Amino acid sequence: MKSSSQGGLVYSTETGRMCPACRQPLAQCACKAAAKAAPVGDGAVRVARQTKGRGGKSVTIVKGLALDAIALALLGKQLRTQCGSGGTVKDGVIEVQGDHVAAIMAALVKLGHKPKQAGG
Repeated sequence: MKSSSQGGLVYSTETGRMCPACRQPLAQCACKAAAKAAPVGDGAVRVARQTKGRGGKSVTIVKGLALDAIALALLGKQLRTQCGSGGTVKDGVIEVQGDHVAAIMAALVKLGHKPKQAGG
């Protein structure tokens, strides 16, 4: 039987499946609860237009929202629908295709956030 540095108990007949990170039963896993409890963001919502690395195409970026992943994805969907364009949510940043800074800032104010325009 091989011994691995990342190996460990995966299943126990006593408790069922085990979390590989904290080595606790999945029902008592502490690492998933901590990841859900701490939203990413510094509280200052920044909206900027960016063209860097996109072949000259502009993208509106929204950073600093203190929301969990599910709420951030829903907000990204709502902003993309309101602007009528595509986009994505990556690493806590909402990207909307096109120059929609004013529309996104108005939508965020209406939703109760306090956005600031970043960049030129």
